[in-house]
Amino acid sequence: MIEIRHLRKVFDDDTIPLKDIDITINDGDVISIIGPSGTGKSTLLRCINMLTEPTSGSIIVDGQDITAKGCNLNEIRKKMGMVFQSFNLFGHLTIIENIMNPQITLLGRSRQEAYDKAMYLLQQVGLASKVFAYPDELSGGQQQRIAIARTLAMDPDIILFDEPTSALDPSMIGEVQSVIKMLAKSGRTMMIVTHEMDFARKISNRVLFMYDGIIYEDGSPKQIFEHPQKEITKKFIQRLSSLTYKIDSTDFDIEAMNDELGAYGEKLLIEAERLSKLSLALEEICINNLAAREGVPDILVKVEYSEKLDILTMLVCYKGEKFDLHSSQSRLFQSLLAESTTEARQDDIKDDPMGYEHMISMRFKWVEE
Repeated sequence: MIEIRHLRKVFDDDTIPLKDIDITINDGDVISIIGPSGTGKSTLLRCINMLTEPTSGSIIVDGQDITAKGCNLNEIRKKMGMVFQSFNLFGHLTIIENIMNPQITLLGRSRQEAYDKAMYLLQQVGLASKVFAYPDELSGGQQQRIAIARTLAMDPDIILFDEPTSALDPSMIGEVQSVIKMLAKSGRTMMIVTHEMDFARKISNRVLFMYDGIIYEDGSPKQIFEHPQKEITKKFIQRLSSLTYKIDSTDFDIEAMNDELGAYGEKLLIEAERLSKLSLALEEICINNLAAREGVPDILVKVEYSEKLDILTMLVCYKGEKFDLHSSQSRLFQSLLAESTTEARQDDIKDDPMGYEHMISMRFKWVEE
């Protein structure tokens, strides 16, 4: 259990990222921390791990106040692991050495014990083949998975993730999120600062909305995302901008996806007609064509809305034979492609770590008649 009482942080330039944080984190909680930039989310994690020293207040971990003088921080940190957005791997060491060395130097494990642990974790994150590679030979997504494996090698009870996908290309985000989802089922206590709202909704049992240096609202994902109690939270949730789908089965629930798209459009005040066009395009491209091919489909779909540009975008990444949009037999879809308010582009993808070979991007504008 972590108890945080009246935590405050003031930097030398008089900025105050944390004004008064008061919260109890229970064992096994998976907590996503969301909110606008600059509201103290990352500072909170760094204070919990004492990488940033609080100005006042207390942080009690398993009954021990880690802000008190004389506290053995090295012992406390053995219980906590932290995954940063910048990976922080040692470039001159191989992947296996990056994971083995902290175990040997900090936990006193033998080289064989450290090696066995590292190999097991590399298999868990799907990178056993990269054991003797160097960090700069890996993609960003792969490096972040290695960073997570290195953290797990220390057997922490608590893992803190500071925007673990923010430095990654969109095509790499899913592979890191899959590893974190796996960890969420392990019973560890986890706190995740993230801007990926769909991810936060699916992985967490609690969501903290931070605003102006305080925890403005604390609740379940359903409460925060569907029934926020406070006005500022409501405004923030209404500006959520993206949805992601992984289509890996011919039994993909298109109706559930359409329901989610409808709710998404209502929150962002996107016209039903424009959302309907996107749904038509998604079903025709992904379900009627790509997923209908022989074999198991592997399609990544991202739907994003830019409030500033007032453009609704659908990005489809897929493997296998390239699909020509204009080969579709649907007259409705072909008329959609011909509309001046719809833009479509097709590209090949090079060196994608997830193995996607092709990409379709469609933008749906709105023109009032």
